[in-house]
Amino acid sequence: MEGICRDMDVARYRFSRALRPFSLVVALISCGLGIALALADSGPLWAAAVTLLAGVLLQSGVNLINDHSDLHLLPASVQGEQAAACIRRNHRIGLGLFVVVGLLALPLLWHAGWPLLLLALIGLVGAIGYTQEPINYKRRGLGVPLVFWLMGVLMVCGAYLAVAGSWRDDLWWRSLPVACLTALLLLSNELRDWEEDSERGIRTLCVRWGYEVGRSIYLSLLGASLLLPLAMALAGQLERVWLLLPVLLLVPALIRLTRAEAAERIALTPLTGRFMALTGVLYIAASLQP
Repeated sequence: MEGICRDMDVARYRFSRALRPFSLVVALISCGLGIALALADSGPLWAAAVTLLAGVLLQSGVNLINDHSDLHLLPASVQGEQAAACIRRNHRIGLGLFVVVGLLALPLLWHAGWPLLLLALIGLVGAIGYTQEPINYKRRGLGVPLVFWLMGVLMVCGAYLAVAGSWRDDLWWRSLPVACLTALLLLSNELRDWEEDSERGIRTLCVRWGYEVGRSIYLSLLGASLLLPLAMALAGQLERVWLLLPVLLLVPALIRLTRAEAAERIALTPLTGRFMALTGVLYIAASLQP
């Protein structure tokens, strides 16, 4: 607690920081893949627009409530009170965004039916439970695997279902590269903040299992995000996998940063975000029929 008092930074809880705009690439890529596939299958444009907006607002809400579990860690000081006020305000805004997403979902539910409602309820529970007690799966070291499924697989499949109003059997398979990218971005946060999280007692996956294990998982996800599209190409399910070649230029820097000291490792998350954005956009382009 003393370390937190010395290093208290109220700015980290301001709205603009708590929103984590750079991370919204997750919703844009995950929803974007599902929407692109659905539009190729003649889904309506209005459903695509509503789905993309709902996905971005949902993740914004998750980001804004993310710091709520920090309340009990704040020092009893003026700065601590200011930070607490920011956290509570952001929490209210985040919950309000969930309500807006629920309203946006109504016409999509009418369009797609009860299967979308089931996926939406699972996603909502997962979103709220990320840092909220008594679930708080981030504190339990489950953030990376659950984000893989919730913000990766589930969001891609839900976006397709919301727009197309139907299902296709290859959705799970096609969502896996994006799910790897989503988990990769979250894991880059955990690796970047490993020293601070260890000091503050935030038991993320990397803190529980150690930095080297976290780094090994990061490198595995990095490799899988590239090898899965290649496997699809070899199976005849991805005709233009060559579009992904430019992303290979970023890989050496990402690997180097995972070995860097804490001061230099701060660049890992923004570079991982750029890798996800570029790989995601090119993967979506490669997934569409020429």
